[in-house]
Amino acid sequence: MEQPCYKCGQQVDEGRPFCPHCAAPQIRVVIAEPVSTTAPLAESVAESQATAALPASQTVPVLALPVQWSQALKPCALAALVAFLLMSLGLKPYVAMFAVGFLAVVFYRQGRPGTAISLSTGVRLGALSGLLWFAISSVLETLIVLILHKGPEIRKAMLDVVEQAASRTSDPQVRAMFDRLKTPDGLELLMVMGLVAGLVGAIVLAALGGALGGTLLGRRNKD
Repeated sequence: MEQPCYKCGQQVDEGRPFCPHCAAPQIRVVIAEPVSTTAPLAESVAESQATAALPASQTVPVLALPVQWSQALKPCALAALVAFLLMSLGLKPYVAMFAVGFLAVVFYRQGRPGTAISLSTGVRLGALSGLLWFAISSVLETLIVLILHKGPEIRKAMLDVVEQAASRTSDPQVRAMFDRLKTPDGLELLMVMGLVAGLVGAIVLAALGGALGGTLLGRRNKD
């Protein structure tokens, strides 16, 4: 196949390096056009601007990190201690259980002001603070009972409660059950059941208080 020489215009066989008429070189080098990076750069800038324009409710906070329990232990223990002191001053136990969860979220946020508190984080902080509150309350109340020798008074109070409950029924089987509860073994069973109920109640109510704290602080973060 022949092609014209770019210099003299004579026909030259394809593949020949030089023209036989004018000796002009026939090898041509094709230079590729440089790839423009303007468009991708512009697209990346546009994406960053679009991301910055999104409202805070549609973005993930940079510091919305999972709870680090080693850092959460101190504020939860402080909340448990404050709630116990408030209860010793006359605050109702169930109110103290609820308040300890809310206080745990507040103290945790004060220690890490840039951290976003979510509802689930508040629930976990509240549950941990409720567990610590129950442990602190049980240990301190046990020490008070042992130091002040209030064991007989507590036993008498428990017997009075059983007597009042038994007086409200005339069923022989129910009264027989209450009579068994008056025995030392029955009183020990009542104490164990009371401790279990107190533990569950402390964790549940404190988790609700933590959920309230997480919800309120989460709204503040969005604002």
